[in-house]
Amino acid sequence: MTSRSDPDYRPNLTLRDVSEASGVSEMTVSRVLRNRGEVSEKTREKVLATARELGYVPNKIAGALASNNVNLVGVIIPSLSNMVFPEVMMGISDVLDGTPLQPVVGVTDYEPDKEERVIFEMLSWRPTGLIVAGLEHTDAARKMMEAANIPIVEIMDVDGPAVDACVGISHERAGRETATEILKRGYRKIGFLGTKMPLDHRARKRFEGFSAVLRDAGLSLADEEYYSGGSALAKGREMTQSILSRTKDLDFLYYSNDMIGAGGLLYCLEEGYDVPGDIGMAGFNGVELIDGLPRRLATMDSCRVEIGRKAAEIIASALDKSAPIVERRLEISPVFAPGDTVR
Repeated sequence: MTSRSDPDYRPNLTLRDVSEASGVSEMTVSRVLRNRGEVSEKTREKVLATARELGYVPNKIAGALASNNVNLVGVIIPSLSNMVFPEVMMGISDVLDGTPLQPVVGVTDYEPDKEERVIFEMLSWRPTGLIVAGLEHTDAARKMMEAANIPIVEIMDVDGPAVDACVGISHERAGRETATEILKRGYRKIGFLGTKMPLDHRARKRFEGFSAVLRDAGLSLADEEYYSGGSALAKGREMTQSILSRTKDLDFLYYSNDMIGAGGLLYCLEEGYDVPGDIGMAGFNGVELIDGLPRRLATMDSCRVEIGRKAAEIIASALDKSAPIVERRLEISPVFAPGDTVR
């Protein structure tokens, strides 16, 4: 950091610098840079060109002190390595690109205490809105969001009460519908492979819905295999080898996500299993990865881009008072895609 006495010291550019360089008043420069008020197109272009030439960036904090908000939308997700959430961000960006709003991302690693800290930091910047993955939060995090007085959209899940608005799928229903499809195709000796679920609430809800349908049919899971950490192809291969070596008569494997399901499929094909004759398989999420597999894994699309878009639309509509009222609780219904791995 340089001090004023250093020969390399350069003071921060100000509105006055742009005003003097462009030959217009500071008020006019302010109107152009905030895109407010009537300014001729010729003057607007001149001011913008001058600002670019100088490298001037407006101080949004000063404006935020006056308006009590900045044009940022906090987006809080559990993971960047999970292929699901970049697609959610695509949907959010598609909508916000047409507005003054910019998304800012915070990552929680599925840890409730870390999520609480991220929410605190995000809200301290007084964003225009907040998008948060999931419905389960610490009491303190929930109270902060309830008191924020900005649009809050919880995404990916609708199985529970929302702080404000929510957009997502019913994971309990997704688990039920997947189990129904599996049983309809004659599979009975079913194994489950997935993440340890105390902190992955959406995987837990799918598991509960899936298990409930098996119980209603007089069945139970024949075996279960769990892991912690990020999902990966290698993890899916390892888990599949483990469960099949332990319970050899399984005729179906239900994976909590497509990544480990893809690893399991590759393992079974290499080992000579007849898929889906001897053993069927299904994952969850509908990620693009499965399009490149030797056989398309059965799955259920979690509607990630659409969820991101709808959440951003709720936030953006708060800026436009003339916009039509947006539904505050939106359940999207994914459809089971059998692919090539179920009979």
